[in-house]
Amino acid sequence: MQISNPDKFYDLVVVGAGMVGASFCCALENLLRESPISVLVIEAIAPNNGLVKQSSFDARSTALSFGSRKIFEEFAVWQELGAAVSAIDEIQVSDRGRLGAVSLSAQEQKVDALGYVVENKRLGEVLNARLLGSDKINLLSPAAVSSIKATEGGMQLRLQHGDSDAIVDTSLVVLADGGKSPVCGQLGISQSIERYDQHALIANIVFEKPHNNIAYERFTDTGPLAILPLQAIDGTNRGSLVWTLSVEQAAEFREMYEEQLLSLLQERFGFKLGKITNIGERFVYPLSLSLAKEQVRPGLALLGNVAHTLHPVAGQGLNLALRDARVLVDVLGKAMQQEAALGDMSMLSEYVARQEADQALTTQFTHNITKLFSSNNDAKVWLRKFGLLAIELSPRVRHSLAERAMGLS
Repeated sequence: MQISNPDKFYDLVVVGAGMVGASFCCALENLLRESPISVLVIEAIAPNNGLVKQSSFDARSTALSFGSRKIFEEFAVWQELGAAVSAIDEIQVSDRGRLGAVSLSAQEQKVDALGYVVENKRLGEVLNARLLGSDKINLLSPAAVSSIKATEGGMQLRLQHGDSDAIVDTSLVVLADGGKSPVCGQLGISQSIERYDQHALIANIVFEKPHNNIAYERFTDTGPLAILPLQAIDGTNRGSLVWTLSVEQAAEFREMYEEQLLSLLQERFGFKLGKITNIGERFVYPLSLSLAKEQVRPGLALLGNVAHTLHPVAGQGLNLALRDARVLVDVLGKAMQQEAALGDMSMLSEYVARQEADQALTTQFTHNITKLFSSNNDAKVWLRKFGLLAIELSPRVRHSLAERAMGLS
């Protein structure tokens, strides 16, 4: 529920109600039914116009793994997404102009789908409605954290809300305010950053042929190009384009005439979907690998892009964050059972220990794929070619790759 005046103390404060922060709050609701604690959510953008201004919930789409579907089912979010979700029954991976291709299928893996594509706007509507409708979670929005400091019992935040200030103490702050978190900077938490010198051009596109719930990942001379299936509207075949480009190309392609851009896209992707006829609003984002050097402190935990920002090539960013959120909620539930402080470092260290391997493997997998398939180095070209052939010829390797893509490994 939305509030206008916060209390002086909350057991838990969540900073950021974008995709990760709001999903974490949905996970908390199950916990709050058994162990009532006071929760405050601070969000800079008011929920009544959040779907317009909130970057998490713009016109883009997000790839969800099969594992993320199971998590959203636990949170009672999945059931609300409805027709905004498209299943990925097959993933086709190829290297443009070179021998070697891989096909992963849900049928071979004996699952309902390898993953799903959900439109961010609909996901935002569902998550916003849950936050506003909850009688267990207090939402202060629009509001911002003007300062934060550690205290003996956790953290103290000074909040800016309209024309007024408020000071709130809490046992634990869960920081989920994105990769450019101003709060992280105030706390002196530094990031390890590797810039890929690439930007992603993201847009919805229209094409002639039905996608048949196939996701395409094509590695081109500019970098990876992905087309993800979206639900058709009035018989119009739609997909979500994620096109990795050099910094200069991204700036050029964003402003290019539609007809010229569609011609270039068609040349890079081919005609598996027939003629590509339209492209919607274009978004361009710089790509990097960013890892926080600290994910927890006494009274503090980082979630989502503020903890780790990954290249979108494998679609793992949000999926990893959802797994983090589920484990953090589990650890907080354990703390409540033991009547320990939510911000107790031993409890937060358990969270890090449980997610350390998952985070490291997912990060390294995404980074290696990015480096391998964004290079025209002869050795890497041969490695790609024979690697794709080996995967296609080996059911065991294909199964391992599919499990990683589904978030189940």
